[in-house]
Amino acid sequence: MRPDQTLVTLQREGTRITARTSEPFIRETSAGTSEREHQYSHLTTPLRQRGLACTVEYGLSDYIVHAELPDGSALIISPPQEPPTDHPPGYPESWLVTRGHPDNSMLHEVIYDSESDGPHARYGGSVPRLLAAIDTRLDQLGLPPRPEPRRLAQKSAADAVLHRAGFVPVVLFRERFHRLPSAMTDLVEQRRMVTRAFGMLQAEGFDVSCDPDLLDPSLPPPGDHGLSLGDRLSHLTQSIQSAAHRSEVVAALSELTAPGDGVLQRVVESLNTTADWWEGLGEPADPHYANRLRYITEKLESYALEIRSMHGDLADRHTDHPDRVQARVDRAVPEEAAAPRAAAALAVSPTARRTTSAALPSGSVVRPALPPARPSSAPGR
Repeated sequence: MRPDQTLVTLQREGTRITARTSEPFIRETSAGTSEREHQYSHLTTPLRQRGLACTVEYGLSDYIVHAELPDGSALIISPPQEPPTDHPPGYPESWLVTRGHPDNSMLHEVIYDSESDGPHARYGGSVPRLLAAIDTRLDQLGLPPRPEPRRLAQKSAADAVLHRAGFVPVVLFRERFHRLPSAMTDLVEQRRMVTRAFGMLQAEGFDVSCDPDLLDPSLPPPGDHGLSLGDRLSHLTQSIQSAAHRSEVVAALSELTAPGDGVLQRVVESLNTTADWWEGLGEPADPHYANRLRYITEKLESYALEIRSMHGDLADRHTDHPDRVQARVDRAVPEEAAAPRAAAALAVSPTARRTTSAALPSGSVVRPALPPARPSSAPGR
C-alpha cells in the first residue's frame, strides 16, 4: 500500500450503507505501536498529519483519543462512556468531541456531538463526518493543513472500483459519496456487497476502513480478474500519444470507429439492449427511462458516424506530425554515431518500418494484441 493512498470508509449511516472517499492519511506506525493504537489509527493518523500529538487512553468505560493542540488545549474524541455501549473497537454508534485546557477551566467547547440528543445525531458513528467537523474547527484555530495529496486520480480510481462493486454515486451540494442501492435491504446481501467492495478496494491498493459488522468473513477474497474492458482500451490512447505518423493514429482510431464490430458500435448495441430489458421491468417509469436511453443512444450513434467520417479524412493525409517527429528524433539513440540520420529515418518513417526484416506480408491486416480481460460487470470484479 502506498503511504499517500486514498482512504475509503465503508459504514452504516442510519438506514443506508455508504462509501466515502477522503484524502490519504500517511500512516505513522512503528514496531512499538500497540494494538489499541492500531484500532484507532483511522482517527489518530489524520490528526497527526495536522501536527497534533495523539494518544489513546482509557476513559470512564471505553478508550478515547487525546490530541494536544499548540496552544496547550486538547481535543477529547470519545465514544459513549456513560452508559457504555457494545461496539467494535473504534467504531461506536456515536461520537463526542470536546476541547478543553488543563490550566483554564473556563475553556470547555463541544465541537461535535452525534449522540442521540446531540446536534449531529443524524450522522451517528460516521468517521468522515467526525473528521470533517474536527478539520473545520482546526482550520478556524489556524492550524496548518495536511500536506496536499495527489487526490484527483486516486479518487477517480476509487469511484471506478465502487461503481463496479455495485455502489450508487450520490452528488449533493457540499458532498459526494457512494451508497448501496436503496432497494437492497436484506442484511445478508448487504454484507455480501460490502465484503466484495472491501476486497476489491484492497486488491487495488486502497486504504479501507470498515465496520467489521458489515463484513462476511465466510466469503473468499476476490481473485485477480485481470484488466477491465476500459483498461484494455488504454493501449489505444497510449499508441495515439506516442504516434508520429498519421497511419499510427488511424490504426488506433479504426478500432473505435469500425462498422459492425468497432468499440463505438458495440457500445451502441449494449445500450439499446439495456433499454429493451429495462422497458420490461413493469414499473410505470420504466418505459420513460428506456426511451430516454434510446434517445441518448441515437445521439451517440450519430456522433460515431461523424467520427468515422473524420477518421476517413485523416486516413487520406499521408503525413508525419511535425512536433512528434522531432520529439522522436530527439529521443532516438543511434547504434552507431556515424549514421544518425539513418537511425532517425528508421525511427519515424512508416516506409522504412515496412521494409525492415520484420515487415508483414502485403495485404495483411493485424489488430493490436489485447491482454486477456474480463467484462467490467464480472461478478468478481
